[in-house]
Amino acid sequence: MPDHVHLVIRKHRDKAEVMIEHFQLASRQAVLALSQSRFFAEHPIWGGPGWKVFLDSRDDIERTINYVEQNPVKMGQPIQQWEFVKLYDGWLPGVGAAKPQAEGM
Repeated sequence: MPDHVHLVIRKHRDKAEVMIEHFQLASRQAVLALSQSRFFAEHPIWGGPGWKVFLDSRDDIERTINYVEQNPVKMGQPIQQWEFVKLYDGWLPGVGAAKPQAEGM
């Protein structure tokens, strides 16, 4: 999006606040490097510490992924696809990935 991002991140050893901080730092450095002096070095690329929501059901996770995928479409942009994005496999905290259904069930 031109003025914000959505990330859906699986549970990790690091706290959400730490992951957001690392993402903001790395992306800020990338934006400043690509902008070639469009912004001054102290320009606040991010407006704050980010916002997090914890999802604990497959329905909530799938609904949120759909929202994130459709967000650019609502703005007339194509769905974004990135090599580093892994499709959701039904994984839930404390449970693991969903088991594939056997054929004929």
